[in-house]
Amino acid sequence: MNRISRNISIVLRAERLIAQRHLAVLRRQTGLMAAAGIAAGVGLIMLNVSAYLALSQTMSPPSAALIVALVNMALAILLVSLANKSNVEQETAPVTEVRDMALEDIEAEMRAFAGEAKATADAVKKMASDPFGAIAPGVAGTVAKAVIKNLKS
Repeated sequence: MNRISRNISIVLRAERLIAQRHLAVLRRQTGLMAAAGIAAGVGLIMLNVSAYLALSQTMSPPSAALIVALVNMALAILLVSLANKSNVEQETAPVTEVRDMALEDIEAEMRAFAGEAKATADAVKKMASDPFGAIAPGVAGTVAKAVIKNLKS
């Protein structure tokens, strides 16, 4: 029974660690997506400004604004790709393996316990249906030992 409680404790700890890692990855992805959104917003604004300036002024100021906008867009793409690379399964694989092993051990203990309970129930049924037959092997062995001991002396 001690192994079962230990394994249940391991399963609960493993589940807690898995949940913590899921939240950490979600938090990181949310931050990176927010930064990508801001960069994309700035890039869009700069693209709009550069298009306006390209139509209304000479080539130099709009070209500068266009370069800044393209850099912002590249930054947004980089942040999105970093956010998509975060993988919970890779980080939680060892903890998941420990949890699964503990669950398998609990299942094996429960099967063994069920087998013992069934054997005990069968023995009680056998004693109820034939009380002398269940007691006779033990009594016969004791009587045989006593007879052999008396014959020797």
